[in-house]
Amino acid sequence: REAGPSNCGKRRQSARALPALPHPAAPGAYPGGQVGRVPLYPGHIPTSPLQKALLAAGSACVALWDPYRHDMVAVLGETTGCLALPKLRDRMRNDPEGYRILQERPRIRLSTLDMARLRGLPDGTLGREYVRFLEDNKVSPDTRMPAKFVDDEELAYVIQRYREVHDLMHTLLGMPTNMLGEVVVKWFEAVQTGLPMCVLGAAFGPIRLNARKLQVLATELVPWAVRSGRNASCVLNVYYEQRWEQSVESLREEIGIFPPPAVRV
Repeated sequence: REAGPSNCGKRRQSARALPALPHPAAPGAYPGGQVGRVPLYPGHIPTSPLQKALLAAGSACVALWDPYRHDMVAVLGETTGCLALPKLRDRMRNDPEGYRILQERPRIRLSTLDMARLRGLPDGTLGREYVRFLEDNKVSPDTRMPAKFVDDEELAYVIQRYREVHDLMHTLLGMPTNMLGEVVVKWFEAVQTGLPMCVLGAAFGPIRLNARKLQVLATELVPWAVRSGRNASCVLNVYYEQRWEQSVESLREEIGIFPPPAVRV
């Protein structure tokens, strides 16, 4: 389960790849080892285990108080993902499409998306529905925080990729960005990724819901999200940028996501 030294700096990177520093990650850097004070990738902030624990505790408190503090949610994900991230990375390495994603390092940003082309795709396609989701909910892929506290260059990309496909999970699951929709997506992601941040969001998010929404969540949405999360293949192994013209329905079927329940979210 140890991450070990990263060799991604030796691979040919695509034009949109995260830039890599010329030296590899320090031996035993993540998880469980002592981290040197030399940044491992642009934006990296080296931290000790104690510093990570303090960051995790502080970010958890703020995120539970205000779930829309995406910066604190991001810090919580990075400082508590030391066991889950290597497992996700290994699942990507062991899948042909996931391995290609790790090699090419695609990014989902406004600078890499042809929004006009995606708007022009037929209704029901992944690209058209993704843009519709962004516009209807007034969100942007550029709001996703860059990784800072993950002490391994390749694992930093894994959590970055998870963040950047989060809105695509909303699109595939048919969930809005209100609190109920976010909780449902977190249940799906918790089963899929095992990230403690997702587990905490799934467990504590419902405390802000009223009784009616709690009933719908418990009886309809959570059972569906958990079944879909268990049944689906790893959602990080899908090269979404090459699937824009595929229908949402067929991609759900391919991944193994069951159709959303016919309830108002």
